[in-house]
Amino acid sequence: MIRTAKTENGMVKGIEAADPRITVFKGIPFAAPPVGKNRWRAPQPAENWEGVRETYRFAPISMQSIPGLGTDIYCREWHVDPDIEMSEDCLYLNIWTGAKSTEEKRPVLVWFFGGALQWGYPSEMEFDGERLARRGIVVVTVNYRINCFGFLAHPEITKEAPEAPANFGNLDQQAGLKWVVRNIEAFGGDPNNITIAGQSAGGGSVLSQLACPANQGLFQKATIMSAMIRSPYRAGGLGTPMPLPQAEKLGEDFFAYLGVKTLAEARELEAAYIRDKYYEFIGTHSMMGNVEDGIFSLGDPLKLLAAGRTIDVPIMAGNTGDEFPSFLEAESEEELKNKIHEIFGDRAEELLACPETFVKSGNHYAIVNGIEATVKGEALYGSQQGKQPLYYYKFVPDIPGWDNPGTFHSVDLWFFFETLAKCWRPFVGRHYDLSRQMCNYWANFIRCGNPNGKDADGSEMPYWDSYNDAHHTEMVFGGQGAEVITDSETEYQKLMIRRIMEMLVE
Repeated sequence: MIRTAKTENGMVKGIEAADPRITVFKGIPFAAPPVGKNRWRAPQPAENWEGVRETYRFAPISMQSIPGLGTDIYCREWHVDPDIEMSEDCLYLNIWTGAKSTEEKRPVLVWFFGGALQWGYPSEMEFDGERLARRGIVVVTVNYRINCFGFLAHPEITKEAPEAPANFGNLDQQAGLKWVVRNIEAFGGDPNNITIAGQSAGGGSVLSQLACPANQGLFQKATIMSAMIRSPYRAGGLGTPMPLPQAEKLGEDFFAYLGVKTLAEARELEAAYIRDKYYEFIGTHSMMGNVEDGIFSLGDPLKLLAAGRTIDVPIMAGNTGDEFPSFLEAESEEELKNKIHEIFGDRAEELLACPETFVKSGNHYAIVNGIEATVKGEALYGSQQGKQPLYYYKFVPDIPGWDNPGTFHSVDLWFFFETLAKCWRPFVGRHYDLSRQMCNYWANFIRCGNPNGKDADGSEMPYWDSYNDAHHTEMVFGGQGAEVITDSETEYQKLMIRRIMEMLVE
């Protein structure tokens, strides 16, 4: 087993995982601490160290509100530890490997956590990389700056560093990825076979990295979970970058809220004070996130993907059944008809002819899964342009628990990482069978850009084809296992897919 590895900055010593055939290295620095003069600055090179650095524990999480204090579903699910260590010094990554030598060149997964770019950390228990490592994958989870520490913009910052005026969290991810390319051979990984992946804002980060031309050649595949979030009923959506001038104005407002006038003064403030004031600030202002700065970010990644202006690699993408539904609110069918005419104009009658338009839940009508429609629309555009394949999945099993949560946003992470045993929910055998299949498909995709292969008993798993013009194939992960469905869309769903496609290329 590789228990000790030589990185560009020094030697590191890992520790055996629960399965001693796997070594985990926790808390390897990939950049200098983003503190003092490095606060609100692109990541700087890590310093060298003498001797062997013991990497036995996760590094502190990024500055954010304290986890585990709420009663929401995520505090029940995995944000459970209010005593977890937190620091502005947070640019570290973690590696799981089952390699026995540096010559093995195993496929590599680089994972970016989610949390709306405001919360989250790679040491969340569902992100344990051991099960993927047992399948021959070298797993890397990268920490990055979030909220105001990772995404503040300000005129002084732009003047000081016009080459990197914003998107520091994305630049952290990029720096972690570049570190992997330079160093992963020491852990038995192949720097020429890397998949970047993430869920929610982590998936949005994958989109952002795909849309950055400077990343060409750094990775060969991408997995985007629950992140192509668009509604057919309104323009824009989550993940749309804020123009730099608008973001700079937001930064000026934040500095005023902090009680400082200059960047130098802001860099002198305590990190905890900045954090606490930020969460007050967003009660009346926009949260800080991706910024269209013309350097890292050239625009809306989903529009760039539809236009064929992103790095062209195989993509695996999908959604859970119950997350982020798109709908129209109306008190009556008459009000609904008026709204549809207002939004769709000449196309309104086509929608009004579909019975699904009038299916309601409370005062919600015309309910559609916007992520599903967006992923499928992007897949169709890609296939029309001759781009590399997109494999679409839908996650819809029953999820047990007293809260009857349905397939809520993020619950599929337990399954893809095959970490169900860490969860409090009373999963039973068929859930574990499904998780094994999902982890197998994902490992196969990471390995070669195609999810197909054999199950643990040597039998072939259901064949998963890409979603394209010729065959609308989707992999449905349900309560009884993986099932392939083709051409399942109703006329209404087809109209919504077409609508989102048109919005992405307008």
